[in-house]
Amino acid sequence: MKIDTVLFDLDGTLINTNELIIASFLHTLEHYRPGEYTREAILEFIGPPLVDSFKTVDPDLVDEMIERYRTFNHEKHDELVEEYEGVKETVQQLHQAGIKLAIVTTKIRKTAMMGLQLTGLDQYFDVIISLDEVDRVKPDPQPLQLAMDALGSKPDTTIMVGDNHHDINGGKNAGTKTAGVAWAIKGEEFIRSYEPDYVLQKMNELLEIVGVESN
Repeated sequence: MKIDTVLFDLDGTLINTNELIIASFLHTLEHYRPGEYTREAILEFIGPPLVDSFKTVDPDLVDEMIERYRTFNHEKHDELVEEYEGVKETVQQLHQAGIKLAIVTTKIRKTAMMGLQLTGLDQYFDVIISLDEVDRVKPDPQPLQLAMDALGSKPDTTIMVGDNHHDINGGKNAGTKTAGVAWAIKGEEFIRSYEPDYVLQKMNELLEIVGVESN
């Protein structure tokens, strides 16, 4: 059955926020746990909601750590966020072809909108499912189901695109097709280990998968 809907993760998939996220975690953790966390260790924090990551550091300081993280993150956002090659052009072509599009992210809406507006992607997404809209996050199917409901889409004509196991397993749990991106910060081998239906070397490969002719 032809795919008519694409759900995108945001960080590490559509926009390169990796350095921003790592810097934000380092800034926060160095304050509370000086010298304990390396850059490599912080990679494990990329993907889940902040509350889950900081609970593993100190359950009693979660709210305080999130506030410190977000203050730094928002201050440095425009300086450290970068575009991925070919993403905007691909999203634009999908939009022009009438493919239904949504963002499904574990970020709060305010931070998600900052990235979308900075890169000019906001104009292509009427549906954004953020941390603010859900009770349960990926890999639970709830966020994907909310996005599909808002778009009037069905799982068997939908594909979830992301850079982490939460995205791939979320798609599988929701009954959609799945695509991992080879530019995931944890590496192509990591994303392949979760057995997505597709692995994208470049974002424009998505056009062929959904049957849209590339410009």
